[in-house]
Amino acid sequence: MKIVKDQITITELKEMAKNMHEKLVKAMVDIEKEVIAVDAPMHADLMEYLIQEENSEPQYLWGINIHPTKEGDDFIEFDSMMNYRPGLGNNSKGVESEERRDKIRAIIKKLILR
Repeated sequence: MKIVKDQITITELKEMAKNMHEKLVKAMVDIEKEVIAVDAPMHADLMEYLIQEENSEPQYLWGINIHPTKEGDDFIEFDSMMNYRPGLGNNSKGVESEERRDKIRAIIKKLILR
């Protein structure tokens, strides 16, 4: 697992994707601190890692999958069981709020060097 505060390259993500059958890298985004945790088999592990290492607050953590070999809208997949949070108005595995999705996209654009 790795916490990305500055930048990470597509090449690094492609190497990480090899652990997931070369398809994706699981990531957890802290939309308040604007950092991401990557490279674990489960989003729950990444969430716990951010809580322990960055003192992240769970309500600001959202799970995504990064597809380093894809472009455009296919690069980020908003899908994680960790996103199911009815108390925050999110009633699915996706990220239902367009505002949250935009924030996640902006953080990913800032932290992933293409």
